[in-house]
Amino acid sequence: MSTTPIPKNRSSSPTVFEQQRAELVREIAVGMEQVLQNINRLNRNLESIISVGNEFGSVEALWSQFENFMGSRPGEEQKGGGAGGAGGGGGGGQHQDDEEGSQLQEEDHR
Repeated sequence: MSTTPIPKNRSSSPTVFEQQRAELVREIAVGMEQVLQNINRLNRNLESIISVGNEFGSVEALWSQFENFMGSRPGEEQKGGGAGGAGGGGGGGQHQDDEEGSQLQEEDHR
């Protein structure tokens, strides 16, 4: 039975495969670190965008109240003016025209 001894110097020096594997592992680690940094940057940007959006919550509520107020006025006028009018057939068109007029007025004030 013949056995060939394994040379000691071969196990101490890395093979080409091991060198390439080590290089690829380093590249993957660097790439993962860059991905982590970019995700952290994205997270910070999203948090700042959300905080800016939250600052406009009170403004949005005020505009919603204004819109509801402006939207309710033409409906009240229709109910009050309907008794002396010629029926309810043309009321829907008037309401739509009033809404368009209020939207145009809002745009003019901007």
